[in-house]
Amino acid sequence: MILARRLGSKASRLVRVLGIETSCDDTAAAVVTGDGRVVSETNRHQHSVHAAYGGIVPGLAAAHHQAHLPLVLRETLQRAELSIGDIDAVAVTRGPGMAASLGVGVAAAKALAAVHGLPLIGVHHMEAHALMARMGREDAVRFPFLCVLVSGGHTMTLVAHDVNAYSTIGSTRDDSVGEAFDKVARDLGLPWPDAQDGGGLGPALEQAALRGDARRFPLPVPMDKSASAASPDFSFSGLKTHVRRLRDAGAFDPLVAQDQADVAAAFQRAAVAHLRKKTALACRHARAMGVSITCVVASGGVASNAAVRQALADVAAKEGVPLECPPPRLCTDNGVMIAWAGVERLRRGLLDSYTFDFIQRWPLDRLKEMPYSERGSSFDD
Repeated sequence: MILARRLGSKASRLVRVLGIETSCDDTAAAVVTGDGRVVSETNRHQHSVHAAYGGIVPGLAAAHHQAHLPLVLRETLQRAELSIGDIDAVAVTRGPGMAASLGVGVAAAKALAAVHGLPLIGVHHMEAHALMARMGREDAVRFPFLCVLVSGGHTMTLVAHDVNAYSTIGSTRDDSVGEAFDKVARDLGLPWPDAQDGGGLGPALEQAALRGDARRFPLPVPMDKSASAASPDFSFSGLKTHVRRLRDAGAFDPLVAQDQADVAAAFQRAAVAHLRKKTALACRHARAMGVSITCVVASGGVASNAAVRQALADVAAKEGVPLECPPPRLCTDNGVMIAWAGVERLRRGLLDSYTFDFIQRWPLDRLKEMPYSERGSSFDD
């Protein structure tokens, strides 16, 4: 009864976890309850800050986290009509991510938890994405499942055996799919939408692709006709470079809107075909491991792309299992996913000491090797 001892009279109600996310360029926080209800959330994006540079500048991102995180935390608690005394645990992204940005969130979380005597939970960013589809739907999204993590920093397939237990099947050999989307969008000269939800170069390319004819530029599907075709790994660098070579050869004009749309459509079709094939391979690898998956989960920012979702839904249907995804707005980085991962880890007594530090590079397979300050179920009767 670890949690009951910590919370005293609070143990008779659902726990509330405060989640903090600062791994990249989003300053986010949220309060989530043990049954998956989002009590409040706040997210300060930095799209307008980085748009002029064509990408995220780590120093600027960290400076904006430092400036905005105190206000984001205050606003999150105010929206929830709660004080820090009503919070039962603090969860924060520990890694992987940009070092300076991670440090801002970790320092704030450690101070809050230590001063108020709250359990502290350091969350792996990719585990938070993987678990997001389970929030409030644990009966539908049961372990073990195949997770396809597609974001600006990562592209991988893995088996989620349980919280804190993952086996990677395939990962990218070079660029992530989100990085490739962003770089191609930049080469096409697409504008960076500045929106609180759905902004960024990847969504700009998806929107352009809707107006394009993919047949005009028949781009090759990566790893499709080579010795690596049977590998579950991904590769997007060659596809990205192919688009750049077409531009440099004058095959299209990035200042012409229809050229932009046609190339965007061609790139997206090839990238999605690659994701579809490698996810199907990952399903076969999971079976070879003796794992009977209950569903396919797609998460990460690129999982909000409608074409990607449809392709992965087709793969899942052929496997006889459903595709489960978080709502599109919760696919990108947010405080809700960190708070929910905190709930899942709190249930299993996976708590951290107030002295832990961030981890910039952190393979998800190694998560189970980490030391924790307490073990055992926190919700034992």
